[in-house]
Amino acid sequence: GFMVIVLYEIGKILEDKAVNKTRGSINELMNIRPEYANLLLEKEIKIAPEEVKIGSTIVVKKGEKIPIDGIVIKGNSLVDTSSLTGESLYRDVNVNDEVISGCVNISGLLKIRVTKSFSDSAVSKILDMVENANSKKTEKEKFITKFAKVYTPIIVVLALIIVIVLPLFKICTLNDAIMRSCSFLVMSCPCALVISIPLGFFSGIGGLSKKGILVKGSNTIEALSKVEHVVMDKTGTLTTGKFYVAKIIGDDECVKLAAYAEANSNHPIALSIVDYYGQSVDKNKIEDVLEIAGHGLVVKSSFGTIYAGNAKLMDKYQISYDHIDEAGTLVYVALDGKYLGTIVIQDKIKDDSKQAISALKKMNVKTYMLTGDSKKVADDVASKLGIDKVYAQCLPDDKANVVKEISNNGTVCFVGDGINDALVLTLSDVGIAMGGLGSDAAIEASDVVIMDDMVSKISYAIAKAKKTMFIVNENIYGAIGVKVIVLLLGLFGYINMWLAIFADVGLAMICILNATRLLKK
Repeated sequence: GFMVIVLYEIGKILEDKAVNKTRGSINELMNIRPEYANLLLEKEIKIAPEEVKIGSTIVVKKGEKIPIDGIVIKGNSLVDTSSLTGESLYRDVNVNDEVISGCVNISGLLKIRVTKSFSDSAVSKILDMVENANSKKTEKEKFITKFAKVYTPIIVVLALIIVIVLPLFKICTLNDAIMRSCSFLVMSCPCALVISIPLGFFSGIGGLSKKGILVKGSNTIEALSKVEHVVMDKTGTLTTGKFYVAKIIGDDECVKLAAYAEANSNHPIALSIVDYYGQSVDKNKIEDVLEIAGHGLVVKSSFGTIYAGNAKLMDKYQISYDHIDEAGTLVYVALDGKYLGTIVIQDKIKDDSKQAISALKKMNVKTYMLTGDSKKVADDVASKLGIDKVYAQCLPDDKANVVKEISNNGTVCFVGDGINDALVLTLSDVGIAMGGLGSDAAIEASDVVIMDDMVSKISYAIAKAKKTMFIVNENIYGAIGVKVIVLLLGLFGYINMWLAIFADVGLAMICILNATRLLKK
C-alpha cells in the first residue's frame, strides 16, 4: 500500500508538471482575449467587444489590447504582437495600416475603424482553435480509449478464471491462486497507456503553440510526422508579398511618369512605384485615367498621355518598345506614343526562406513551389532557394490538381496564405497557413497556423511532430511489452505484489516521465 501511494504521488507530480507547463503555453494565447472596447460615439463608452459593429470607430489607449480587427484612421503607435506571433520586436503602425485583435498598444493613442465583427476577428479564431485543439483525436488515441473499455472486463474475467482453474487442476493452492489473481489484476491496469498517450500529444501541441505554431488537433500531429512532400505558394509564403522596384531600364523620367500614372491605384505594384519615386505627386496634373484590365493604364496629364503597363498595352497602342528579358513584373512606360523605359518590379524573398528549404531537404522532404507568376519569375525564385520542382502560371484549380498528383506519391503538406489557397489547404493531408498575412479563408481551411509567417518553422513543426509520435510509440509498445511479460510471469507465480504494483503505477510513472521530454525545446 505504501509503495502504491509513493509511486502514485510521484507520477501525479510529473503529470501535473507536464500538464501545467503545457497549459501555461496555451494559456499565454488565451490571455489575448480582450475584456472591453472603447466605442467612440458622441462620447467614449466601454462595451463588450461582441457588441461592436462593423464600421464603428474604437479608441485604443496606451497599454490596452486591440479588441477587434480594423484599420487605423488616426494616430500612430508601436504594437506588441508577441502574444500572437511570438515575435519580440514591436510593430510600427500608422494611418491606413491594418491591425489585428489581441495585440497590445505600446505607445500612442489609436483610432481604429472596425472591419470585422468580434466573432470573425483574429483573436476569436485563434481562441477557437486553441480551445478545440484536443477535440480532434488520432487513431492511436481512439484505439486506446476503445481498447481500455474492452480490455478491463476481459482482465477481470481472466482473474476469476485464475482463481478457479489453478486450484482445480492442483497447479497451486487456493490462497496462492488468489494472490496470483490479485497481482494479475494490479499488473494489468492500462493506466500507463490511457494517461501517457493523450499527455504526449497534449505536450506536443503545447510545445508548438509556445513557438507561435497553432495546431488544430492531435490528428494533425500524426499527419505532420508522416510528411514527405511540402508544396508552397510563392507570394506571401516564400516571399514577403511586398513589391519593390528592382531595376530601371531606359530613361529615368519613366519613374516619375509611372508614379503619376499609378498615383490613384492601391495595387501593390503601383504603391511600390510611387514609393520608389519618393516625391509628392501633384494629382491636379492628372486629367483622366483609363484602366484597361490585364494591360495597364492610359493617363492624360499635363505632361502628355502616359502609358504604363505590360507588353500587351504597348502592342495595343502600337508603341515600339524594347523587349526586356528580366525576372519580375515588367512595367513598360511611354509618353505620347514614345517608349521611354521599363521598370522591373520584384517581390522580396523572405529572410528565412532559403534556410527553410535547406532544413526540409536535410529531413529528406521534397519541396515544390506553386505560383500564378510567369515561369521566368518562378524559376528565378526557385533557383535562389534550391526548390526541387516548380509549377508556374497556376490557377487555383491547377494548384488543386498538382497537389492531388503529388499526394499519389506520399503525404503532402501545402503551405499558403491567400484566399485562393483555401481549396488546396483543404485537399492536402496537412494544410499550413501563414497567419500574419494570411486570409481568413486560408486560416479557416488549414490544420496548422504559423502566426509570424516564418517559413523556417515548417521544418520545426515536422520535427516536433516526429518526436511526439516517437515518444508516443515508445510509450505504447514499451507499456504493452512490459505488461505482456509481467502478466505471463505473474500467471506462473514469478511476480509478487511489490513487482505487480511497480508494473502498474511504476510503469505509468515512467511513461509520464517519458512524455515530459516533449516539454524541452
